[in-house]
Amino acid sequence: MYKIKIITVGKTKEAWLDEAMAEFLKRLKPTAEIEFHLAKDNAQLEAWVKKEPGVICLDPKGKLMDSEEFSKFLLECLQKGGSRLTFVIGGPEGLPESLKKSPLVSFSPMTFTHQMARLILIEQIYRAFEIAKGTRYHK
Repeated sequence: MYKIKIITVGKTKEAWLDEAMAEFLKRLKPTAEIEFHLAKDNAQLEAWVKKEPGVICLDPKGKLMDSEEFSKFLLECLQKGGSRLTFVIGGPEGLPESLKKSPLVSFSPMTFTHQMARLILIEQIYRAFEIAKGTRYHK
């Protein structure tokens, strides 16, 4: 089973976002264990990230990929990381400069709230696994 950690600043404030995330977490359960760590500020975020071996940060200036490319990228990162990977989402001010040295991935050049970025990330992780399995979800 894959283990994916998502480290971010702040909590989800909208109930509908929590419900949507819960749905994708339920769908991911047979394939991956997703663990959230909610930092109170950038200092704590940076401290936690320093302890992680395989880190991918989300940033609008990161590498843009379509869903098929992201699926391949995700599976390669998980294979290299011994089935473990950590994603980092910055808070309202974005990522601290020190974390922009990590590999950066972008879902869009547009800016999303950190809450929405979590949902998009979870959905894309689910989609990536479904693409790899060849299911109809991606069609």
